[in-house]
Amino acid sequence: MAQEEIIFPNNIRSIRIGKGMRMTELARRSNLSLSAVSKIEKGVRRLNQKQLLNVCSILGCKLSDLFIHETDAYADKWQNEIKRRLTDNEGSGLKIFGSGLRKIRQLADKTIAEAAKDANMTLSVYHKVEVGQREVYENEIDDLAKAFGYTTSGLFDEITRLYKSGELNKQINKVKERVKSVLEPCNPASSLDSRCGLYGAQMYDNARKKLVPVFGTPSGKSIKFKKSDESMIVAPASLEGCCDVYAVIPNSKRLGGFIPEKSYVFADANTTPSVGDLAVFLEDDFDTLTEDSSIVAQIALVCQDSKGKLYGHLSNPEEKITGKVMHKIVMIVMQ
Repeated sequence: MAQEEIIFPNNIRSIRIGKGMRMTELARRSNLSLSAVSKIEKGVRRLNQKQLLNVCSILGCKLSDLFIHETDAYADKWQNEIKRRLTDNEGSGLKIFGSGLRKIRQLADKTIAEAAKDANMTLSVYHKVEVGQREVYENEIDDLAKAFGYTTSGLFDEITRLYKSGELNKQINKVKERVKSVLEPCNPASSLDSRCGLYGAQMYDNARKKLVPVFGTPSGKSIKFKKSDESMIVAPASLEGCCDVYAVIPNSKRLGGFIPEKSYVFADANTTPSVGDLAVFLEDDFDTLTEDSSIVAQIALVCQDSKGKLYGHLSNPEEKITGKVMHKIVMIVMQ
């Protein structure tokens, strides 16, 4: 039986066990089936962004903790397992058959959903066949052939022709490169990504494109600001991929109704605000902050004094805010 391809190497199992949590509890609290959690921990099923954040919340860990690091005890085991499964799938011929089927589908100008329906398969099963993660039975091959107007022997002949002509190499190599990117160390420029090491850097970077870190939370009459990925939320669609955008939970009452309660504000570290904007005022240099340090911040309305100097205005109580750094608030979203 062909092995399913490892697509999400992770530390979820080791973190869960370290917390003394049973798999059944993680499944219940994450609203996933026990089978789904088992596949996720084995690395053969992905989590979407909301599920990733939910698992982090349940396990009490950071997003970056979920990904395999070079120094993790299981790093060598994961690498050997990924290589073994890649070899098993290549040797079975499923990759060639799946790649050939995908090429035939593309030439027929059919979507995956249309092909699955015509072949009497569920979308999930058909997709696994195309990516070489599932064996195909004789009666299924007949249906697949008919779905594209071939006889069974004609389907195999066409796949053989495509393979010998080299037309499938690109698709097969794409799978190899995806696995290779997991196996080989990365050298990401971001200080956050670099902590993810051998297996996590690229995957963490992909996850982060759809997430925004929460750097600020209310603390008394001010905001405690910490440049860390300890808490993250799914980014609004228009902000996905904006690496310099972060979120802050505001002190709504101090702004006299400008910002509704139970909301997030999103600030852009590369955008300087103007008079009339809302901004995050920081007491220290944003670029020099580390994960281990925290500073005081405020969200305030940007005003200008008689000398042309910008400052922040707060109400309840009235206060004039000055900060070393100001970042423009670009969006407000209700929680």
